[in-house]
Amino acid sequence: MRFATVLRAGAATAVAAGVALGGLGPVSSAASSHREAPLIAADPSVDNTDLYAFVSPERAGYVTFIANWQPFEDPDGGPNFYPFATDAAYLVNVDSDGDAKPDAIFRWTFQNVDKRGKNTFLYANGPVTSLDDENLLFRQTYTLESSFHGEPFKTRVTGAPVAPSRVGQATMPDYAKLRAEADKRLPGGWNTFAGQADDPFFLDLRVFDLLYGGDLSEVGRDTLKGYNVNTIALQVPFTDVALKGDPKRNPVIGVWTTTERTRTRVTGGDIRTAERVQVSRLGNPLVNEVVIPAELKDAFNAIGPDKDAGIPAVVQRVTDPELPKLIESIYKVPAPATPRNDLTEIFLTGITTKAGGPIKADLNSQLNNADVNEANFRPSEMLRLNLGVPVTAQPNRLGVLGGDLQGFPNGRRLTDDVVDISVQAVEGAAATGKLVDALATGDKVDVNDNAFGPTFPYVALPNGSRSVQAASAPAASPSTVAIVPSAAQSNDGMTAVTVGASALAAGLGATLFVGWWRRRRSPLS
Repeated sequence: MRFATVLRAGAATAVAAGVALGGLGPVSSAASSHREAPLIAADPSVDNTDLYAFVSPERAGYVTFIANWQPFEDPDGGPNFYPFATDAAYLVNVDSDGDAKPDAIFRWTFQNVDKRGKNTFLYANGPVTSLDDENLLFRQTYTLESSFHGEPFKTRVTGAPVAPSRVGQATMPDYAKLRAEADKRLPGGWNTFAGQADDPFFLDLRVFDLLYGGDLSEVGRDTLKGYNVNTIALQVPFTDVALKGDPKRNPVIGVWTTTERTRTRVTGGDIRTAERVQVSRLGNPLVNEVVIPAELKDAFNAIGPDKDAGIPAVVQRVTDPELPKLIESIYKVPAPATPRNDLTEIFLTGITTKAGGPIKADLNSQLNNADVNEANFRPSEMLRLNLGVPVTAQPNRLGVLGGDLQGFPNGRRLTDDVVDISVQAVEGAAATGKLVDALATGDKVDVNDNAFGPTFPYVALPNGSRSVQAASAPAASPSTVAIVPSAAQSNDGMTAVTVGASALAAGLGATLFVGWWRRRRSPLS
């Protein structure tokens, strides 16, 4: 298998060169995904919590990226609430040719407009009815820049307003209006938004108490219910991110987010340097939380995806993961045999028959792009999305494992239940085509506490208060949906398939996967 050879060769090279993961990152490196790395507690404003990438459901030919920072924002967290850091840069990176380096970079930087001075401790001194209301004493603006193919950054907008932290009903009686004012349409058809939102990630984080109490008794509580995050959302045409601007021939992209901090900072002072270093990174959900061990978490966030295949410890945690062993020891569900080439496809190469792994399908690897140079392909951890898979009329929360090929791990939608999907994936469901019945109910948190919107920026409004009572979300059926091949056309003319709900399947089924993709007009044919 060619890419297994690449992984082994890269790992051997790293060992020979004496690479130590502990020395890869800057001393001040932080982490991502809800405080899971040791250094993140000291710098939450740059803690990247989640990344979403999906075909825009209401706008044909456009892709949406949603990235969140600063976890566990309690609505009552005054007087300073939760601004974006002004000495950091927040980035969304897109790789279209599979070399694990960004072909498109979108970069946001933030500025404060603070009129409180010595006069008041209040965030606002009266009802705020618009983003330029004089009662709003603290506000932020941002600059959005883009760079394509290594070219210098170009400013797309400057001075754009940030939707503020939601202080409460008395101060912000119509927060939806403030949100709408922060949604900006830019030249080229871009939509951009930055501001506070309800945390869209739903799960029971008691997985860390020996996997839900050791007997699945600690499930059903949405740990993030009532909390907010800082959100950046961007909607751009397929042609801006597809290889050679051609999403029909090259529909697959890889996405990850990073945060960069100035190299030198002094808390409470003005001493800082202009040079930035990467302190946070996120692609697929839960990788740094439950794949990377504690000692390596901070360093993982300081490197780029192009270095992943050359780090033996990173590769080993994918091919020989810890979680299935824990599940076996606690719940007696046998761990799949290693090496886990199915997880290599999901996390490092994308799902493709060219990887030679057990998942016999071509779905979301850049290797399936017609114009990719395979010699330059680099296995790497990122969230991969096939822009050619049309929007699903009835999304299944289990994504691909539920027969819905538009869902995770083919990109990630807000409604995808990535915890239950990931547990099933590490137990081998993607390779066998069958869900593990003993774990089919998952964490019993199957939907977000607040409904998502049908249009950009999709995320729910931030919570104005937080209840300490955590309600259980209703459990959804673990049944999968049969995949029905057809010669349908998506709105932008791409060859597409439809996902039908006319028949329920007992499992995903590798043969269904093969039949679906090989009967369509492949971009490689």
